[in-house]
Amino acid sequence: MAGNKESGARTMNGAEMLIKALKDQGVDVIFGYPGGAVLPIYDALFQQNEIQHILVRQEGGAVHAAEGYARSTGKVGVVLVTSGPGATNAVTGLTDALMDSIPVVCLTGQVPTHLIGNDAFQEADTTGITRPCTKHNYLVKDVEDLPRTLHEAFYVAQNGRPGPVVIDLPKDVMQAKSDCYIPPEEVKHRSYRPQVKAEEDKIAEAVAMIAQAKRPIVYAGGGVINAGPKASELLTRFVRLLGVPCTNTLMGLGAYPGSDPLFLGMLGMHGTYEANLAMYNCDVMINIGARFDDRVTGRLDEFSPNSKKIHVDIDASSINKNVMVDLPIVGDAASVLEDLLAAWKAKELQLDQKALKAWWAQIEEWRARDCLKFEQKGQIIKPQHAIKRLYELTKDRAPYITTEVGQHQMWAAQYFKFEEPNHWMTSGGLGTMGYGMPAALGVQRAHPDALVIDVAGEASILMNIQELSCIAQYDLPVKVFIVNNQWMGMVRQWQELLHGGRYSESYSASLPDFVKLAESFHAVGIRCEKADDLDDKIMEMIETPKPVIFDCLVAQDENCFPMIPSGAAHYEMLLGPDDKAAKPISEEGMVLV
Repeated sequence: MAGNKESGARTMNGAEMLIKALKDQGVDVIFGYPGGAVLPIYDALFQQNEIQHILVRQEGGAVHAAEGYARSTGKVGVVLVTSGPGATNAVTGLTDALMDSIPVVCLTGQVPTHLIGNDAFQEADTTGITRPCTKHNYLVKDVEDLPRTLHEAFYVAQNGRPGPVVIDLPKDVMQAKSDCYIPPEEVKHRSYRPQVKAEEDKIAEAVAMIAQAKRPIVYAGGGVINAGPKASELLTRFVRLLGVPCTNTLMGLGAYPGSDPLFLGMLGMHGTYEANLAMYNCDVMINIGARFDDRVTGRLDEFSPNSKKIHVDIDASSINKNVMVDLPIVGDAASVLEDLLAAWKAKELQLDQKALKAWWAQIEEWRARDCLKFEQKGQIIKPQHAIKRLYELTKDRAPYITTEVGQHQMWAAQYFKFEEPNHWMTSGGLGTMGYGMPAALGVQRAHPDALVIDVAGEASILMNIQELSCIAQYDLPVKVFIVNNQWMGMVRQWQELLHGGRYSESYSASLPDFVKLAESFHAVGIRCEKADDLDDKIMEMIETPKPVIFDCLVAQDENCFPMIPSGAAHYEMLLGPDDKAAKPISEEGMVLV
């Protein structure tokens, strides 16, 4: 449907109209890579100065960079790629953004409308290919539909459960002229109206259920972070008011202060002993903004079997999808938390303090196991020690941490304590190797004066190593901290524990000299091989005002514990290589230490 003509609007071609729409949406940066189908857009970009374009080295890197930008700012990340392979290279990043609920608008070039379906040069069915991996997508066939489509795309990407939106842009539409521009405030989506405020009776039922709890737990996910900084502040107030334990998912780290004594750490497959056993043994679970992912739940028939479950989520389709709950609440995390706090105070409710004291006594017993303890002996650096020292030497600088995917990712989640949201960027749902460095690029562009560190593995970093060139071009002082054990570590760990030690294709042979590689990309390379040198070299990395590749050679045979084997129950955690999975259970059904 064509837009209404804006009063006094000038005639523009589609590309100029697109740039105007992006400016009106507050866009200040685009991550992209040019090609024939999008050259009219690049010409329009050249003739303005308000929007910066960051030239990545591969389109997959563009989407990850936009994700990093979006996750660290709360804004929509914008991507511009050409038709055909440009669009198909973006698919992994789009799927990653969909799984992790990241607001991204991806502009894809397309062949002229009269050639669509003719197998033209660099043609692909972009809307068909991306339909399963986007929140929504559009194919614009008329220049007069362009402004409305662009403004709708931003609305869809950032409202409700955030996600990626693709707009496919045929070249002739970008060259066509029109004076029918409409501003964002005149565009209202016809049907998409996410429910933000929860129903009052659901809030009343929730606080009544919580008030009856003897062993409550708050389980917070990425939905709290997506709801903005206010949601994290309200979560902290809510947990502290009740005095109950809180745990976060991998995606939710930073939603609750990591150093707070009420925080049990991350839960799930590589979560803490105390978090997982508290989840198993709780009698009331308050899930805020988490989707009961399989890496959290483990074996479904043994997931918190004796608890009443409250699930708060802005996406109604996520409720009762994996785990049936007792009380579904559809709404924005910040709005629901505000209502829960108000209702609890208005009714002057109190938890059973005697039962709560006993619950905390049990949790402290589990916590005393110190499941993340390790011993650093000699000069061979343990990976846990490398990441713990990285955290301890950078925590006062409020760093932004991105990761690749693998053991190093889990160790970073375990040993970094995030005190605030939007400082932790990792690929959770899709587990995309090669995510971390381009994401760090996007974060650094958003926060030019901040310390941005990509915690990487030597295998995963090679997936998008070409983005070092982009980092150098824009003088972005990203630090890449490679935990180099010369294996695809998590693959090797599973092969050792679950496949009889048959290490099939998991050894990283022919690794580059990362120091020389860094230097070839105009960055600084640092190598550390001895534990005694670690602190000094980390400080050298931090204080170097340029991009740095830090090659930290670590013990090759360390495994990441705790670990819940895939499909096992929370109480079947392995705390170390010699641990037995099953834990004794009391007559009351409580898992014992």
